[in-house]
Amino acid sequence: MALTVNIYYTGIGGNAKKFAEEMRSSGLVEKIRAEEGNLRYEYFLPMEDSETVLLIDAWENEKALDFHHKSPMMSEIAALREKYHLKMRVQKFTEAK
Repeated sequence: MALTVNIYYTGIGGNAKKFAEEMRSSGLVEKIRAEEGNLRYEYFLPMEDSETVLLIDAWENEKALDFHHKSPMMSEIAALREKYHLKMRVQKFTEAK
């Protein structure tokens, strides 16, 4: 069963956008996209909120997402999130077949 996770990263002073830019420039985005089971990993800028970045993250199944959450990359992502003092709001959707 495919999963999609929407993560809203919110900060101040453009920090959410800086976080997403550093995720890309550090190579973390490409590493995550290369993980087995990843279907989508993209950042978007909501027009109504300049201090928020939306990540749409999709996985083939819960097992692939769990593997990602246990990967060493998660500590790197958490460190960047702390560096930019971001808050997160998460929505998870499953696609039934």
